[in-house]
Amino acid sequence: MTEDLDSVERRAWSAVLTLAMRVPSALDSRLQREFGVTHFEYRVMALLLEAPDHRMRLSLLAARGHGSISRLSHVVSKLERVGWAKRATAESGRGVDAVLTESGLAKVAETTPEYLLAVRRLVMDGLDGPEKAELARLGERLSDHLVGTLGDAHEPPAGY
Repeated sequence: MTEDLDSVERRAWSAVLTLAMRVPSALDSRLQREFGVTHFEYRVMALLLEAPDHRMRLSLLAARGHGSISRLSHVVSKLERVGWAKRATAESGRGVDAVLTESGLAKVAETTPEYLLAVRRLVMDGLDGPEKAELARLGERLSDHLVGTLGDAHEPPAGY
């Protein structure tokens, strides 16, 4: 039988769940209402913006965006339909890249100020300087733990 969580662990887990569910939901609502993009779509375009030549292999983009290949493929299809991204043969000749278009660059530039304002209001304004540093440290530690536990896969290993 699995050991129950103690009271501190229950509080910590409840806080993680609340943040993991409410922040992306609030960002989705705001970005969709004001800019016609989901949080994940914005994240994909922002990652492409930062990439050399605004292009990245689909598999790497999925991993860096913390989404499945299937989810990313659907998002890139939507971004293609609206003209914000396109697919292209990888420069190595093997695989497929997503490439941010000029229209996509403009969409990211238009959306970023409001996105950053929402992040500040939803999360950063609730913390002081040392707490922000502690949140960063704890988040990075947990992210490293997840990579160590799950590897690069998006599915838990057998037995989870």
